[in-house]
Amino acid sequence: MVVLGLRASVSETDRYNLTTMLIRIGYDITLRFPFPTTVIHLLHVHPSRRSDLIRPDRMWTEPALITDKYSDSFGNYRRRISVPAGVVRFASEAVIQDSGDRDPHVPDAAQLDVCKLPTATIQFLLPSRYCEVDSELMDFAWLNFCKTQPGWARVQAICDFVHGHLQFDYRQARSDRTALGAFRERVGVCRDFAHLAITLCRCLNIPARYATGYLGDICVPPAPDPMDFSAWFEVYLEGGWYTFDARHNCRRVGRVLIGLGNDAGDVPITMSFGKSLLETFHVFTEQIDSSAFGEHIVKAA
Repeated sequence: MVVLGLRASVSETDRYNLTTMLIRIGYDITLRFPFPTTVIHLLHVHPSRRSDLIRPDRMWTEPALITDKYSDSFGNYRRRISVPAGVVRFASEAVIQDSGDRDPHVPDAAQLDVCKLPTATIQFLLPSRYCEVDSELMDFAWLNFCKTQPGWARVQAICDFVHGHLQFDYRQARSDRTALGAFRERVGVCRDFAHLAITLCRCLNIPARYATGYLGDICVPPAPDPMDFSAWFEVYLEGGWYTFDARHNCRRVGRVLIGLGNDAGDVPITMSFGKSLLETFHVFTEQIDSSAFGEHIVKAA
């Protein structure tokens, strides 16, 4: 499973207050399979963003293979593929329109009592594979955040803590590290930052869910880290779901959602039901000149 943080370069003409922008997104991934098997992948833009696609995110494989498409229980758009033994390439390139706005900032968004939460959000209060709500993190959360203002301020306080507590290090990425493991080891990648923040939110009765997608260096200085998919999280407060990012701990431009779930275990980019070896992995996201698509652009309201 590959769920890491994405990086890409951006033109010096980019600005924060853009009316609209176009972002080129895509990937080129090669896997080697010693035996025929089945692969399920999560490599399409989330249905909530599909209407923003200017150029569809059609995936192709080499060799050409027949795929079944379906939606999972979280509403993510997936495909199932029977792959032969040997090397299989998965690739896609798309263009999506984005508002150019930074992540919303709603400091007055209040925390709801559990009895007033929509029932669909309750599952995001419970322990999950990588988020051990029923652990020492429960006592830690109440001891350290109970005096913060419930709602937006409390979630931001959690992000501030996680951002300062964990050291980001690609070299120490590990697929079996949980929120509690990251808390104790004080190191991780973007998924670890998200898992720890999600767990602390759930400990304090704030519904929180894991998000993965594209996030390039748009309107921020380029970073030297390898390009990758990124992970952040969403919380449910009065008014709906809101985006937070403990890894970067700032409002970003150009997020493109791919999948949502309880944690990273629900949204693996590829899941093979047999042995596989990753041979090449390339993800890209970059702002492009909108003039090439002139008449297809609809200005954001």
